[in-house]
Amino acid sequence: MKPNAVIIPSCGSNLASLQFALERLGADVPLTEDPARIRAASHVILPGVGAAAPGMERLAAAGLVDVIPTLTQPVLGICLGMQLLFASSEEDETRCLGVIDAEVRRFPPSPDHPVPQMGWNQVRQRLAHPLWRDVPDDSWFYFLHSYYAQPSDECHTAADADYGGRFTCAVARDNIFATQFHPEKSATHGLTLYRNFLAWMP
Repeated sequence: MKPNAVIIPSCGSNLASLQFALERLGADVPLTEDPARIRAASHVILPGVGAAAPGMERLAAAGLVDVIPTLTQPVLGICLGMQLLFASSEEDETRCLGVIDAEVRRFPPSPDHPVPQMGWNQVRQRLAHPLWRDVPDDSWFYFLHSYYAQPSDECHTAADADYGGRFTCAVARDNIFATQFHPEKSATHGLTLYRNFLAWMP
């Protein structure tokens, strides 16, 4: 059955690049903030860029703060979309959606590791998951972020990367998968991850 996926645009992102990447896979994935349409979708993508507090304000304004944590279909968070799935962010002490019971913290700056991290980094897979199908371990993905999650069981770490220390760059819990990196900016491996997501039926 062809997936009936949607993108939640509330938190901002390069939505055109995301939609173009999905179109390359033959998927027409519309934008919507309609709670009923989101609940009825086969797959839901939550991308985001920018700060946590404005992102949560936009989700609240769209009436989605109580919707997203109750979704049972496959959900993919991207960048800020991943961070907002956590309980809280150190950024302005923001309360987030609480799907993942852990906190997001700011990278400590250093001469060798400026903040934000911007560019390509290797992703080490920490557990087997359908979204890693045909994605080799230690593949390179594109990152742009200032906040991170510490690898832990509470964080449901699916992959980590090194930026002055290991940090969680993907999480997996039940119907939720989320990445700190941007698959739509990550060439072949990013497209493969999107293809796997659209085929995923947990």
